[in-house]
Amino acid sequence: MESTTPTPEVAAASNGSPDIQALTERIRAASGFVDQLRHEVGKAVVGQRNMMDTLITGLLADGHVLLEGVPGLAKTLAIQTLSRAVAVDFSRIQFTPDLLPADVVGTMIYNQKQEEFTVSKGPIFAHFVLADEINRAPAKVQSALLEAMQERQVTIGAETFPLPQPFLVLATQNPVEQEGTYPLPEAQVDRFLLKAVIDYPTSDEEQMILRNQVSAGARAEVQAVVTPEEIVAARKLVREVYMDEKIERYIVTLVQATRKPENHGMGHLGPLIGFGASPRATIGLAMAGKARAFMAHRGYVIPEDIRAVAMDVLRHRIGLTFEAEAEEIRQEQIVTEILDQVQVP
Repeated sequence: MESTTPTPEVAAASNGSPDIQALTERIRAASGFVDQLRHEVGKAVVGQRNMMDTLITGLLADGHVLLEGVPGLAKTLAIQTLSRAVAVDFSRIQFTPDLLPADVVGTMIYNQKQEEFTVSKGPIFAHFVLADEINRAPAKVQSALLEAMQERQVTIGAETFPLPQPFLVLATQNPVEQEGTYPLPEAQVDRFLLKAVIDYPTSDEEQMILRNQVSAGARAEVQAVVTPEEIVAARKLVREVYMDEKIERYIVTLVQATRKPENHGMGHLGPLIGFGASPRATIGLAMAGKARAFMAHRGYVIPEDIRAVAMDVLRHRIGLTFEAEAEEIRQEQIVTEILDQVQVP
């Protein structure tokens, strides 16, 4: 029996939405830089395709990204390389226990010659900000950074300064060494659109890394392939990507299943989930899904776009109970089961 599900073009037309074919042509013309970005970053970073797609998704969806992985997996290199390919200002903040909020956002400095206070802006005033090992700084510093992430502005003294656009915080944390660290509270982790867990490279990729570093050793020449203005324009176009009502319902069902799994035929997950994803996850799934459609040069979202970003959007928004921790069950297992059980439109 043939499927009666309408195509995105037919569904859009019936809802009075813009012409999907025309929108797709506009997006295809505007999204060519995505493939160029991947190519340029690939000159310096071997493998780690998922990490790069996560970074680009966050960039296009106007959301911040948290990268978790042991040292040496090219997290910092990937972010630095991406900033060179986008031709933006880049700053790196090494988070340490003695860091102060003023070291991040800036402070007022007294000028003896002029006999007045002047503003000294901190490293937060850059397009791309790498917050390296964010869980090593105390709560006040983390809060200062996360406030800037949310408000897209910084107040120093009596003045408020807007942050440059595009503005993207890419934070890293080491999951192994937890002594002397300050784990981010759930409410603050929720402000990151995506959390990607970086794994080790394959044997072939690691051999290529060895060959590049030992034999060549020279820094890869990365060319700027897109401007900040083009990224800002692309973000506006991402919001125009068409999302059918069935996709919206699919997103809502996925998020609802993290809160009350028993209502979706997964009652056995109830004792394992302390709290589910917030409405930020619903918005995040939609925006990240639209960004993935844009990266695929499409003017409409398909279920595979949502499934591709669901893990990175949801994994840091689900709280586990003591029972789940005792059974060594991780958030990834819960998200995987929800994706398997919720019907795909």
